Amino acid sequence: MRQTMTISLPQDLLKDIERGVKERGYATKSEYVRDLVREKKEEEFMKLIEKNRKEFKSGKGKVLKSLEELF
Repeated sequence: MRQTMTISLPQDLLKDIERGVKERGYATKSEYVRDLVREKKEEEFMKLIEKNRKEFKSGKGKVLKSLEELF
């Protein structure tokens, strides 16, 4: 289910969004902003994966013998 959200932006950010829409070929500003949010979520997820990978390499991780051990 989609919901509408209204935000106010300074003129320079609005111009950045409009430029992004044009340069990246989006049909609407909404599509562009949704994609930016998705990209941010993916970036945060990748950082978490890297953090966990480093912890595992440093010996802080646990090797699971089955998926049941996750829960």
